[in-house]
Amino acid sequence: MANNFTSSVNKPITETSSRCLTESITTAHNFEVTSYSLLQGMGAGKFISSNTFNVSGYGWNIRIYPDGLKEGTDAYMSAFLCFCSGTTDAKVKFTFSLLEKDRKVNKLESATNTFTPVGGTWGWENFIANNKLKELLSCNDDCFTIRCVLTVFKEPRIEDSTVIVPVPQSDLHTHFANMLKDGEGMDVTFSVRDQLFNAHRCVLAARSSVFKAELFGEMKETTMKHVKIDDMEPSIFEALLHFIYTDTLPSNCEVDQNVALQHLLVAADRYGLDRGYL
Repeated sequence: MANNFTSSVNKPITETSSRCLTESITTAHNFEVTSYSLLQGMGAGKFISSNTFNVSGYGWNIRIYPDGLKEGTDAYMSAFLCFCSGTTDAKVKFTFSLLEKDRKVNKLESATNTFTPVGGTWGWENFIANNKLKELLSCNDDCFTIRCVLTVFKEPRIEDSTVIVPVPQSDLHTHFANMLKDGEGMDVTFSVRDQLFNAHRCVLAARSSVFKAELFGEMKETTMKHVKIDDMEPSIFEALLHFIYTDTLPSNCEVDQNVALQHLLVAADRYGLDRGYL
C-alpha cells in the first residue's frame, strides 16, 4: 500500500511571504516668541528661527517671517519648516499650531512634504494675518508659541520571511491498529490451526486482491463468516494481519528472526501484498 502519496502528505508545506514595513518617528518642538512687536519692520524675507531639533537623524528648525516671506505678503506672518541637515528625500508630515499664553490653540495648519535639498523649506506664506495676530498679542503679553509636531517617515522596506506550516504525521495506521485490537465491527473469523483471528472483510479486500476474491468474489468464502487456514502458523498469520492493517511489521518481529520473516514473505506473496517485500 503505497507511499509516494503518503510521504508527500507528511512533508511540511513551505510558503514564502513578504511584507512592506513603513516606520515613522514623531517629535514635537515648541518655539516661544516674546516681545514680538519689536520684530515687526525687519523687512520681507527676514526671519527668526528656532534651535535646530533632530528627528530620526534629520535636523529641522522653525522659521518665522514677521513681515512676510516676500514683498507683497507683509500683511501676514509667514511660518515655515526648514530642512537643516540629513540625507535627501526626507518625507514628513507636520503641523504648526499657534498657541496663546494659556496653551490654547489659536491657529492650526498641517502639511505633508518630501524635502529633497538640505536648506529647503515648506510652510505657509499667509500663516496668520497681522491684524489678527495683533489682537492675540494684546491679550498675551506680546508673545506666542509655535508648536511643531513633526513625523518623519522612514524608507519603506520589504521583509521576506519563510513560514513552515507543520503537517502532523499520518496516524491512519494507529487507527487501523486499534480497529484490529478492539474488534469492533469485525465480520469474519479465521481459524489458523485452531487459533481464531477476527478481522474486517472490507479492510482485507482493500489491501489484498486475493482476500477480495475470497471474501467478495464467487468463491465459497464470500458467504462464510468463518474461514479455515491449515497451512500457516498462527504467529505468521497474526503478523500478516498486523501488516495488512498498519503497513508495518509487529514490534516483536525482529529482523534477525530470519525463519519467521521468510514465512511472512511467503504469506505476503500468497495474498498479493507487494509491499511485504520492501
